[in-house]
Amino acid sequence: MTGKNATERLVWNAEGITRSAALLREGGLVAVPTETVYGLAARADDPQAVARIYDAKGRPSFNPLIVHVADVAHAKTLADWDGRAELLAERFWPGPLTIVLPLRKGAGLAAAVTAGLDTIALRCPAHPAMRAVIEQSGLPLAAPSANRSGWVSPTTPEHVLETLDGRIDAVLDAGSCTRGLESSIVALRNLNDGDQGGAAGWAMLRPGPVSEEEIAAVLGAPAEVASGRIEAPGQLASHYAPGKPVRLDAEGAEADEFLIGFGKVAGDCMLSTKGDLMEAATNLYHCLHLGAADAKPRIAIAPIPREGIGIAINDRLKRAAA
Repeated sequence: MTGKNATERLVWNAEGITRSAALLREGGLVAVPTETVYGLAARADDPQAVARIYDAKGRPSFNPLIVHVADVAHAKTLADWDGRAELLAERFWPGPLTIVLPLRKGAGLAAAVTAGLDTIALRCPAHPAMRAVIEQSGLPLAAPSANRSGWVSPTTPEHVLETLDGRIDAVLDAGSCTRGLESSIVALRNLNDGDQGGAAGWAMLRPGPVSEEEIAAVLGAPAEVASGRIEAPGQLASHYAPGKPVRLDAEGAEADEFLIGFGKVAGDCMLSTKGDLMEAATNLYHCLHLGAADAKPRIAIAPIPREGIGIAINDRLKRAAA
């Protein structure tokens, strides 16, 4: 299925799940909701299907993909696993945490999934729609955010179709995502040391709904500084961009600015009128999409506290403004 107006809009029910799984088995692209954002899914073991993800998104080939799995047993067939990974999975899976581990020899994934790296990023999502699609397809699914590369991530089917209508086979409509920010990504270092209970390190590659403090509480080891190279999605300096200039920490709007408000700073779109950071995370991309579509040529965003999930919100805003 190619060409303008070829994207099917599927309802989240038994028929929609069956159709989504069938398209994926055939090498198609389907936007599927997770608890964070909509992901653009393709079978991770098919080089042509994975290449279609990069083509549809206009994604740089050096930017690796997250592979979504059904459970820990599924993950162990794709990556070398250790006790630390087991602890993280027990605490945070299914859920919004991606774990970067050494790629297992003979995993059978398309080379483009890892962008030439010797590691693989794995996540077990919590959203019942994505879980049903994984289970019915019987496949590991590569699934970056379902939007053109660098643009604002999608939390509704409408957001997906804004940039990918006619470029993908289908979108499975399950309404709005609940979390609103992409998964946290943690890389486990020195796998053998960690398996022996030694002082193996880890690095937070992307902040998200699971905080660095929560990871540290489970692993019992201090975080390393990320290497600086692209090891996982969301590390590009410019990302999540609404296509117009963005001004951060704005206490008010200029005449030509669409203001995204928070707490006492009232705006054209509110992240949270009561200053709730979880609510702000859920509404962030919705407000950025509204700002991108507004006639005003610039966007201003109220200050967001740099604590808890506010750290992840500010990370996305910094990249949107880059």
